[in-house]
Amino acid sequence: MSARVISLLDLDVKTDQPIFLGQSNVEHMIRRHRTDYEKYGQHIPLILAQPDYVGKSADDGSIEYVKEFQVDGNFVKVAVRVSASNTLYARTVYVLNANRVRNFIQKGTLKKV
Repeated sequence: MSARVISLLDLDVKTDQPIFLGQSNVEHMIRRHRTDYEKYGQHIPLILAQPDYVGKSADDGSIEYVKEFQVDGNFVKVAVRVSASNTLYARTVYVLNANRVRNFIQKGTLKKV
């Protein structure tokens, strides 16, 4: 995880702590968001390395990495969870509603990286 993301979200994790993508996480993505995973799954490393926006979910505390894909105008989110052992896992990937993203940006819920 980058120092910039840690600073923006005031996180208690180590700089350059890796984010893992385990087989069970991939299976979850395919089961819950098959179409989005098929279209954007190969871009997960890019979204995590170069997000346009980041946020922290008020619902479950997951770290949200959001990338806007200019070609099709979609905002794609990768949610990262911190395990009990403080390990970071990419948990899911899916397309967000563009209007909601703009509202989150205006409210400051999503921060520009």
